[in-house]
Amino acid sequence: MSPKLLNRPKILEQTVPIFAALGDETRLRLVVLLSTGGPMSIARLTGDASVTRQAVTKHLQVLADAGLAHSSRLGRESVWELDLEKLDAARRCIEALSAQSDAALGRLKKFVEK
Repeated sequence: MSPKLLNRPKILEQTVPIFAALGDETRLRLVVLLSTGGPMSIARLTGDASVTRQAVTKHLQVLADAGLAHSSRLGRESVWELDLEKLDAARRCIEALSAQSDAALGRLKKFVEK
């Protein structure tokens, strides 16, 4: 994603829900768990018992609404996994922001050195 693309409202509109979903500590922890451990049931995701199953379910639904995760049935359990395409979109957005920042710092450096 080039820095110029960030000026397009449609790109921002598509990435805002992703960053909003990732902005919560519990949801970010769930993303880390799913990215390192692969697909997991809610029972496994609540293994540390710091968050209730009901709370985890609600957080997973927010991630699903943002397109970051989805569930499938395996017997009686729902198994959750990440949708890496949306995480990749967030990464590209951050890289574009970083490139914009680097370019601005480069212009400032040239200006100061003159």
